[in-house]
Amino acid sequence: MQHVRLPHRRGGALLALLLALLSVTSAAAAAPPGPRTRTPDGPVVGTDHGQVRGRSHGTYTTYEGIPYAAPPTGPLRWRAPQPARPWEGVRDAGAPGPVCLQLPVFGPGPVTGSEDCLYLNVTTPSGRAPGRGRPVMVWVHGGGFTGGSGSDYGAGRMAARGDAVVVTLNYRLGALGFFGHPELGDAPSFGLADQHAALRWVQANAARFGGDPRNVTLFGESAGAISTCAQLTSPGAAGLFHKAVLQSGSCATTFPRGATVPGTPAAAFFVPQKTVQDAGATAAGRLGCPEGPGALDCLRGLSAEKLVTPELSQEFSKPSYGNALLPSAPDRALTAGRFHRVPVVQGTNSDEMRLFVGLNLGTYPLRDERDYRARLTESFGAAAGAVQAEYPLSKYPTPALAWAAVLTDNTFACSSDRVNKALAGRTPTYAYEFADRDAPVLQGIPEVPGFPYGASHAFELPYLFDGFPLQKPLNEAQVALADRMTDYWTRFARTGDPNAPGAPRWPVFRDRAPLTQSLAPGADGIRPFDFGAAHHCGFWEKQRQG
Repeated sequence: MQHVRLPHRRGGALLALLLALLSVTSAAAAAPPGPRTRTPDGPVVGTDHGQVRGRSHGTYTTYEGIPYAAPPTGPLRWRAPQPARPWEGVRDAGAPGPVCLQLPVFGPGPVTGSEDCLYLNVTTPSGRAPGRGRPVMVWVHGGGFTGGSGSDYGAGRMAARGDAVVVTLNYRLGALGFFGHPELGDAPSFGLADQHAALRWVQANAARFGGDPRNVTLFGESAGAISTCAQLTSPGAAGLFHKAVLQSGSCATTFPRGATVPGTPAAAFFVPQKTVQDAGATAAGRLGCPEGPGALDCLRGLSAEKLVTPELSQEFSKPSYGNALLPSAPDRALTAGRFHRVPVVQGTNSDEMRLFVGLNLGTYPLRDERDYRARLTESFGAAAGAVQAEYPLSKYPTPALAWAAVLTDNTFACSSDRVNKALAGRTPTYAYEFADRDAPVLQGIPEVPGFPYGASHAFELPYLFDGFPLQKPLNEAQVALADRMTDYWTRFARTGDPNAPGAPRWPVFRDRAPLTQSLAPGADGIRPFDFGAAHHCGFWEKQRQG
């Protein structure tokens, strides 16, 4: 198969480019729903805004496309989410609401979705009484804050097997969700504010669906994990959730210069409020709006399509801090102990960066030691020699796989390990690594000869959610791993501890005994191990401090 050619984008857009690649997986995640017919006898639940009629699917029931806030359109563009309007009668909840406006990841293409997109979906088990109230699990999707939607993730198996209520949600993306401007003052990132509104909806309505509003787990992957990290340190999220799971994204995740794409600057996920305001003022001028008073009215008068462009979507794809929602940078807040004391599961995949490196090899090949050294020099400067000594080519089948290992450890693995150590002294913390290096590749991701993806970014998602079209199905051992992971996740949501009778023991992560649970198929695939040693985290910590 041919390599995918990625656009060469500069100007601080690396994070958006890298993590928007996840939109490839989320676009393929759920096959388009088949035709649905109205079923007058479908289950009806009364929410605080009106009744909704769901759909039964045997072992689970879905209620989709429920508005949790008013459409953020017209004068409500770039405002805090407002309450949804109540409705009369029974609202059909048999299909998801529109996705938030977004662009395709690769090449030109039309804008998809709608500015009216603040909808969520609820999945519950069928046929069992909820007892004292089921745990509630609220999923925040990934996609680099520029793509994806809650409806990409089928939660039927998780809800039924784990006896849990699972909520998936949309939130505003790109320039509509993470824009700033001097006239907006210290308004926070609207996409994160949307997540607050969805969590408040859960508090008001969870019990109506058989869930316990006092037992809510917030979890997400990639940008969803970054969002969960932000909410851990957001004062306004206090009491809205009681446990957290972060998959492949921590408060400390950053990218060095030239990561996967030569010429791109180093990048972090969170930016100061002033940076976003200044960028918004500059963007307003490019869009023909005046400086000073009146610029915001002009911007709100533009069509959404003029704001959902590749340049603006990538320029405004990072949450801001220095506002009421995020008073300080989340990594600093966490290190200082300013976060909600809730139990946390946090982990990464053993080959996170192979997806990004592999997709770029056609345009930016790594053929030999000279190419490898050039990448190391661009990313690490005077430390390039030390990095090459720590990751010699003799230990890897190809220079590309060596480079992917360097990036995985520097970017995802060791930042997660460092955050786990900061958390562990203050709250129950469980660390994991998804390590199935034969994980099926999602359809739509091209094969790269001589470059296996391994357990790459997002490859754990089909083990937890339904509907992902794969190039090959999970085998028997992988199905067993998927069941075990689902059991761990839902047990943690229920009790704050992933352990259950009959399951391999998952130790608490402690600073003095920092054991991480390996999650791989096979008889010895699920076991604790020294993650920091496996990913050279002692070396990277010395580089960070030196």
